[in-house]
Amino acid sequence: MTAGQPVVFRSPAARAGAWAWLAFAALNLADIAWRGRTLASAVAACAILLGCGLAYVLGLRPRVSADKTGLRVRNPLRDARLPWPAVRELKADHTLTVRFTGPGGTEQTLRAWSLQTSPRARAREERRLRKRARELPADVAAHLAGRTFLDHAVEQLTDLSARAARPARKEPGTVTWSLPALAALLVPAALLTVTVFLGVLS
Repeated sequence: MTAGQPVVFRSPAARAGAWAWLAFAALNLADIAWRGRTLASAVAACAILLGCGLAYVLGLRPRVSADKTGLRVRNPLRDARLPWPAVRELKADHTLTVRFTGPGGTEQTLRAWSLQTSPRARAREERRLRKRARELPADVAAHLAGRTFLDHAVEQLTDLSARAARPARKEPGTVTWSLPALAALLVPAALLTVTVFLGVLS
């Protein structure tokens, strides 16, 4: 990370799965457009589109980004903008947890969808790090001991927060609903409901 350059964290596995689904969906939608002329084809197309919405919301949207001004967290359906002065604690457990000051001075907690790991995955990564440490110089191995990807991410974010300017007027953190994310789910869900209903009536 160079000075002034924002850092971005995403889930590579989730993104890979989302792009795989979108490729599968594109092929199937092309086939339906070419050969499908029935209500069943319309139902299938709407179901595939709903799957595309889920792929976007769960796989492509989530991210954590940060620069010298603050932290931005995009979860599946909500967006958080957290200026550094509003951030009170960054913690790595099985996910990135941010404690911050919200509007009106309220204390709020946010968990980042894109920076999380299961207990089993964390234990597996720690075993891999211990095995790798045996091949490294002692001082490097001691520095890496127990530091998983999630720990490293929190360390980078904490460092950015520590170096950030602290303005006199503290702006609170805000969390808002994402209209594009909601539309990506609600529009195909509504279309699927209508086509299924028409199929029942026919």
